[in-house]
Amino acid sequence: MSLPVPVVTISLLILSNTFMTFAWYGHLRFREVPLHWVILASWGIAFFEYLLQVPANRIGYGHFSAAQLKTIQEVITLTVFVAFSALYLKESLTWNHALGFGFIALGAFFIFRP
Repeated sequence: MSLPVPVVTISLLILSNTFMTFAWYGHLRFREVPLHWVILASWGIAFFEYLLQVPANRIGYGHFSAAQLKTIQEVITLTVFVAFSALYLKESLTWNHALGFGFIALGAFFIFRP
C-alpha cells in the first residue's frame, strides 16, 4: 500500500521541522553549556532534519508547486514552534502571537487558491 504524496510530504515536513526546532532553539534551556558545544550539537540535530526535508521536497514537488511546498513548510514550522515554545520552553502564547500566526495562515490560504 502506497501512501498519498501529500501525506508523505507533510509527515516528513513535520518530522523535519521538529528536528530543526530543537536544533535552533533546544539549547535555550541550557544556557550554561558553552556555545561551541551547542553549535556542534545543533549541527548534529540539523543533519537529521536534512535527511527528512530533502526527500519531503523531492517527493512533494510536482504534486505541489515550490511556493506551495515552502508555504506548507512555514505553516508547519510555526505550528511546531508554538507547541515547542509552550511545552518545552514554558512560554505563553499571547493574543498578538496568535493574531500574527493567523495572518500567516491567511497568507497560506491565498497561496493555495487557484
